[in-house]
Amino acid sequence: MAAVPEYFGSMVFDDRVMKANLSAEVYRSLRKTIDEGAKLNIGVANAVAQAMKDWAVARGATHFTHWFQPLTGVTAEKHDSFISPSPDGGVIMEFSGKELIQGEPDASSFPSGGLRATFEARGYTAWDPTSYAFLKDKTLCIPTAFCGYNGEALDKKTPLLRSMEALNRQALRILRLFGNTEVKRVNTAVGPEQEYFLVDADMWAKRRDLRFTGRTLFGAKPPKGQEMDDHYFGTIKPRVAAYMADLNDELWKLGILAKTQHNEVAPAQHELAPIYTTNNIATDHNQLTMEMMQKVAARHGLVCLLHEKPFVGVNGSGKHNNWSISTDTGVNLLSPGETPYENAQFLLFLCAVIKAVDDYQDLLRISVATAGNDHRLGANEAPPAVVSVFLGDELAAILGCIEHDAPYTSIDTGKVRLGVDVLPKFRRDTTDRNRTSPFAFTGNKFEFRMVGSADSIACANIMLNTAVAESLRVYADRLEGAQDFQTALQAMIRKTIQDHKRIIFNGNGYDDAWIKEAVEKRGLLNYPATPDCVPHLLDEKNVALLTSHQVFTKTELVSRYEVTLENYCKTILIEANTMADMARTEIIPAIQAFALDTAKTAAAKRELVPGCPCGCETELVKKLSALTDEIYREVGALEEAVLALGSAGDVKAEAEMIRDTVLPGMSRLRLPCDQAETITPKKYWPFPTYGDLLFGVR
Repeated sequence: MAAVPEYFGSMVFDDRVMKANLSAEVYRSLRKTIDEGAKLNIGVANAVAQAMKDWAVARGATHFTHWFQPLTGVTAEKHDSFISPSPDGGVIMEFSGKELIQGEPDASSFPSGGLRATFEARGYTAWDPTSYAFLKDKTLCIPTAFCGYNGEALDKKTPLLRSMEALNRQALRILRLFGNTEVKRVNTAVGPEQEYFLVDADMWAKRRDLRFTGRTLFGAKPPKGQEMDDHYFGTIKPRVAAYMADLNDELWKLGILAKTQHNEVAPAQHELAPIYTTNNIATDHNQLTMEMMQKVAARHGLVCLLHEKPFVGVNGSGKHNNWSISTDTGVNLLSPGETPYENAQFLLFLCAVIKAVDDYQDLLRISVATAGNDHRLGANEAPPAVVSVFLGDELAAILGCIEHDAPYTSIDTGKVRLGVDVLPKFRRDTTDRNRTSPFAFTGNKFEFRMVGSADSIACANIMLNTAVAESLRVYADRLEGAQDFQTALQAMIRKTIQDHKRIIFNGNGYDDAWIKEAVEKRGLLNYPATPDCVPHLLDEKNVALLTSHQVFTKTELVSRYEVTLENYCKTILIEANTMADMARTEIIPAIQAFALDTAKTAAAKRELVPGCPCGCETELVKKLSALTDEIYREVGALEEAVLALGSAGDVKAEAEMIRDTVLPGMSRLRLPCDQAETITPKKYWPFPTYGDLLFGVR
């Protein structure tokens, strides 16, 4: 088998391929477009298209597609073949610059939130040259933006690129104030850690809830869960290891920098983490990673579950969005250096992030709002729904000294001594690793831990990029007009700390006392559910932020509001209908069958032993009968709650009704069903249990 460096990126039309297949002039022009945003002329596009086609066809490709990310949260593609008719009755393989630059998929059936009527079918895809084309299943996939007939963004890539440009503009202003004239571009880099579950495909197929919703709607707690902490970083089971090896190969061929893999906390849960790359490329790669996870799982007789909470009672899955800012000259602007107290540029960018998170807590919460993630946030396994910033001891001490204009004495981290001479000594990291913090500084980056495992990371990064861009804009406006730059800089850093220190919290985010303090004493926002936070997307301050930096238009924001709430409603309605169906057609018949056989057993005992009280069987039948009646009542109540949604009037009211009536009804229905599972023998129970699913892959 070939060594990894030999096949890494072999399915990608990357810089190495472009340099080898394009003329020097065309290559330079394309790099100028990629690196500096220069306009692409049609001659260069034609040359690139020809080289792309030749490269793809040589590797067996027959079709091309504009690969885009609509508001569904997944990717979309329409395949066209390279063939064109030739005069002799045959075909030739063609691909033009015009076809490369722009496509026209039907936009009518994608979510638009009212941006367009269903009968208005036209939509356009536009090539994004900053993200490399790649081969997948004999198809050349060209990463593109997706917009409507009038230019409205119908995707997640377009506003992401806009937010990156907004941050770049403002960051360059700040760097120029520090005398840096070399930097031409500032980029955000992201490394999203992806958590997921693996279950046996045959077991998955027997559970309608997993097939239709991605999570278990019923399931009693097994005798063993994650209590022993033996799965976390534990030995990887052979079947899972084979899957991971196969997955790595596929990802590496696509140029995805898959780096770390390990078992996570819950049984059957795992994690894959990549090396950081540019925000836009990282987003594309994460979408591809999720797709490949599920495809590769099928080859191994497995199913990859990306839902945030597929199992109640064990940890759910997130996607830790590790975010940093760096220049095109290779400088990480969030790196403190050896003496962060004296690093004014670092402190200013650090304060910009702190200010952004405090000013726009609501937007960060909205960016991760889904029905699935609502089950996870604040469940003592993930960050709470209250946003806060963790800085660690040293940075917290530095900011405290700056706030009070006091001298700073460096924390003596010393070296950690392990008590065994042959083991190495290492320096203590003063940033720590606060796993309970929603937004934690971890050395030279921030880790935004609220993103759900099935989410596109685009949404979180759009809001984060734009909020930080706004902080930098405020700073640049003030500093550019200052008579004494150094004095104004110090005063502004101090004021930021004073104004926004409420968002900084280095303690246990899982503690109920913290939530109370955060809301009642600090005035931080607490939005537990999607219907609580999403309406605030249209608050005046948020609309002003996102439109002033040209990330969204007001119309596009209204569409995102509508789409997010519609997705929330549709998701839970599918779950509610699936629950009712499973309870009526699977669970009730199973309990009744067991109750009937138990009653027959009691009758047979009385025949054999006249006068036998059969107390065990009698009590069991009574209990099963009572549970059956309760399940039947709760199914009816849930169905009535769903029917009542027809009177909601609008999507906001419907989402609130779902939160207040449908979700509680689902919880009430689940309770007797799970109780029945604990007393019903396995041969009667209609689908695999939690024990089967969580421990079924060896």
